[in-house]
Amino acid sequence: MIEVSNLTKVFGTHLAVDSISFEARPGEVVGILGPNGAGKTTTMRMLTGFMPPTSGEAKVAGFDIFRDSLEVRRHVGYLPETVPVYPDMTVYGYIKFWAELRGMRRARRRVEEVIEQVGLQDRRRSLIRNLSKGMRQRLGLAQAIVHNPDVIILDEPTIGIDPQQVIEVRESVRALGENHTVLFSTHILSEAEQVCDRVLIIHQGRIVAEGAPANLRSKLQPHPRLYVVIGGTTPENALQLLRQIDGVESVIPQGEGFILQTQTGQDIRAAVSAHVTHSGCQLLELRPVAMTLEDIFLDIVGRPH
Repeated sequence: MIEVSNLTKVFGTHLAVDSISFEARPGEVVGILGPNGAGKTTTMRMLTGFMPPTSGEAKVAGFDIFRDSLEVRRHVGYLPETVPVYPDMTVYGYIKFWAELRGMRRARRRVEEVIEQVGLQDRRRSLIRNLSKGMRQRLGLAQAIVHNPDVIILDEPTIGIDPQQVIEVRESVRALGENHTVLFSTHILSEAEQVCDRVLIIHQGRIVAEGAPANLRSKLQPHPRLYVVIGGTTPENALQLLRQIDGVESVIPQGEGFILQTQTGQDIRAAVSAHVTHSGCQLLELRPVAMTLEDIFLDIVGRPH
């Protein structure tokens, strides 16, 4: 549904998007992850026809963003970071307005369906000026999906809303992914694990990693890690004890225990258990530690100094 090849955008002397290429398949939720200024919004604006690329190629729903810009817009629903609203319109009137702009037949029926889909039934007659930020995000989502597009592009849809509303938006995105191709940008890395089938990590305008969240962890975390808590001895002695175990590359204190960095492909849990118990100490906890997407991102783009 989305095919991007060497897409580039330059503003003056600033290279905002640097020759990126990727695909998003039908029924797939793809996350674009990166810090502010990484090029996420610029990429999305090019794919929606909001701004032209400097070079490269892209197709959305089978239509070229250069030659078939109007067709691309007909097949795309777009929720920008700041929702464009008319504060003196009602919720119902605003969604109906967008449905008519999109040339929808039987607009009233579709508006009612969308209002129910985004959970705004109780606010359908409310003025937009009286809505909370979270309600406005739902309203923005409604205008993006009212014409039932093939592709839905969401730019940071959970920014600035409360935790309960964040959960509701995430659930909506997952539901949309069942019948649409969804491109979803965020700088909150935990969202990608909960919402996206596949993620693109973008930094300084370039894609630096790509894949399913679980695959990224296994690919970019070649050295397994264990969390160990030892009783019956001092932290200093426990540290020395763990360093003596074959296969342990490093030992890092964390909380009440230690993180063990192990050699590639080695499962040393049995060795840890045996070594600790033979020394007369107590093994209180032993578990693997999964690398988070945040760890992966920081390892790729560099940690702050």
